[in-house]
Amino acid sequence: MLIFSQFIQAQEKAFRFGFKAAPNLGWMKPNSEGYASDGVKMGFSWGFIGDIYLMENYWFNTGFNVIFLQGKYHYPYTDSETTGILNRSLSAKYIQLPLVFKMKTEEKNAMSFYGEIGFGLGFLIGANASDTFYEGSVLIDETIKADVSNEYRLTRESLILGIGMEYSLGSSNKISTGFRFDNNFFDILKDQNTVDSSIEQKAISNFIELQVSFLF
Repeated sequence: MLIFSQFIQAQEKAFRFGFKAAPNLGWMKPNSEGYASDGVKMGFSWGFIGDIYLMENYWFNTGFNVIFLQGKYHYPYTDSETTGILNRSLSAKYIQLPLVFKMKTEEKNAMSFYGEIGFGLGFLIGANASDTFYEGSVLIDETIKADVSNEYRLTRESLILGIGMEYSLGSSNKISTGFRFDNNFFDILKDQNTVDSSIEQKAISNFIELQVSFLF
């Protein structure tokens, strides 16, 4: 009832719906012996968002995101005949459900700023990899965009942190832009290393995105 009374008294709309698009930079962060990151790779995400008014300057943000997450890393590998290093360029696709608290400043000259913190739960719906397998400096095998979904965990849990600004276009329409850092909690890899079965494969995947949203 208290929340409902806040809705009644609020000058802001109780609910705002919109959509977003966001280029991102993703990277893998391995935590297993012999595994190492090979830098960042560009991806993309899009989705639908909903802002729910809680009280003055406080909102709850949710919706769903379709995230195309990229990353590059290498690790020891054997195909039972040859042992070497496998270089992987991963492209994973997730459906993410974000649960985010947003704190906004008062609007001034049609502009306000915000910070956000929350939790993201992602579900893997596909993963492809382009691999090059080397023994020393000799290329043994190369695979382009092979389906590797069974090598990764079904879910991806993450901490979401962000900052940005909103600009009022009049009426209840707003455009929003900002940076969001999505920090993976748990390993996304499964199973053991093929060279040494005592090594459990461990790596998290992080990304930072520049998101642009339209709310109405």
